[in-house]
Amino acid sequence: MPPGTGDVQLSVSQNIPITGAVIVSTPQDIALMDAHKGAEMFRRVHVPVLGLIQNMSVFQCPKCKHKTHIFGADGARKLAQTLGLEVLGDIPLHLNIREASDTGQPIVFSQPESDEIVCMSGQSKEEFSNCCLKTHSLL
Repeated sequence: MPPGTGDVQLSVSQNIPITGAVIVSTPQDIALMDAHKGAEMFRRVHVPVLGLIQNMSVFQCPKCKHKTHIFGADGARKLAQTLGLEVLGDIPLHLNIREASDTGQPIVFSQPESDEIVCMSGQSKEEFSNCCLKTHSLL
């Protein structure tokens, strides 16, 4: 769902059986405020929050390999700690991810061996890919 805790999010969570929620946020303060509200809303309606993913966590220059935290560093990790959640992974800001998404094929399908696929904690790329395939087939 899009960010926020408005009528749509609340209605969906109250009227459709949801087994769990994964909160995805950039490390920016304003985005983290929405993520915090979203996590609390899910808890209020008794939907387990499974963890948090930090999106656009870092940009690595393709030429010199220098890493820059454009949107801030570790904001989602701090929020996860505050909420008592596990950080499930970090997704970098990368051209290959955007290009794959624009074609409708997440990078985990179009380039399964790509370095841009960030492993979920405790999982291999193969396990993460299988999880994404199962989720994708449900849609």
